[in-house]
Amino acid sequence: MLRTDVTFRRLTVADLDRCTALAADRGWAPEEEKWRFLLTVGEGYGIDDPDGRLAGAFVLTRHGPDLAAISMVLVAARYGRRGLGQRMMTHALEQAGGATTFLCATEIGRPVYERVGFTTVGSVTAHRGQYRPDPDLRVDVRPLRDGSTVAALDRDVFGADRAGLDRLPVFAERARVAADGTGYAASWRNGSTLMLGPVVAGDLDGARAVVDAVASGEPAPVRLDVPGHQPEFAAWVVERGLAPYFTVAFMVHGGKALPGDRSRLFALFMQALG
Repeated sequence: MLRTDVTFRRLTVADLDRCTALAADRGWAPEEEKWRFLLTVGEGYGIDDPDGRLAGAFVLTRHGPDLAAISMVLVAARYGRRGLGQRMMTHALEQAGGATTFLCATEIGRPVYERVGFTTVGSVTAHRGQYRPDPDLRVDVRPLRDGSTVAALDRDVFGADRAGLDRLPVFAERARVAADGTGYAASWRNGSTLMLGPVVAGDLDGARAVVDAVASGEPAPVRLDVPGHQPEFAAWVVERGLAPYFTVAFMVHGGKALPGDRSRLFALFMQALG
C-alpha cells in the first residue's frame, strides 16, 4: 500500500533498471539509452513503493533558467486512478519555478496536464520507416565534431541553451552541419530504431540535406518527430519512406509564449526534450 503523503526523491542513472521496469509496466519500450541521457542532463524524480519498485516517475529538464521540459511521466498500473499523476505534475511545476514549461502529451495524459494548467499550442507527429536517400540534394554538409559549433544557431532557434547539446557529438551516432553553418542534424540509437534529431535549418532544402546525411545507408528503422508547423518537411519525410504513426499534443503551461524562432526547428531532439 502506498502512503497518501508521497515523498519524491531524485533519481540517478543508478535507478535505470527501475525506470525501464516502470516503463515496461505501462507498455512503453524500455528506451534505456534515452533514460540514461535524460537522467544525466535532467532531473529525475521518483516515488518509491514499499517493495522497492517505482510507483511513479518523471524527468524535468532545464534549458537554462527560463525554459524547462517535463517528460517520462509514468504511474505504475497498480497505482492508477489515484491522482498520483496530478501530484507528480504539481511537484514538477514547483521544481520548475517560474520557467516556461512545455511537454508532449498523449491523448491519455492530456487531461491530467490540462488540469494543472497546460494548454495545447501545436502537435508533433512521429514518422518511422526505412529511409530512402534523396538523390536530388545540393547542400554541402560536413561532420559536426563540437557542439559549440552550432550552439549559437541552436540558441537562436530554440530560444535557450538546450540541455545536452554539448554532449551531442559524443551521444549521437552521426552528426552533420551544413557547410554554411545554417543548419545541423544528428542521429542516435534508441533500441532498434535510429532517432533523427534535433534538426535545425535555415530552410527546407537545408533540412533535407542534413537529414539525408545522417540517415542514408541506415538498415534499421528510422524515426523523426516533426512539429506540426513543418507540413512541407513532413511531406518530404513521407516521400523518403517514413510514414506517420502517432501524433501527440505539444503543450505549454500557463499560456506562455515559447522563446526562439521555431520556424527553423524541423524535428525535435526527442519528445522528452523538444
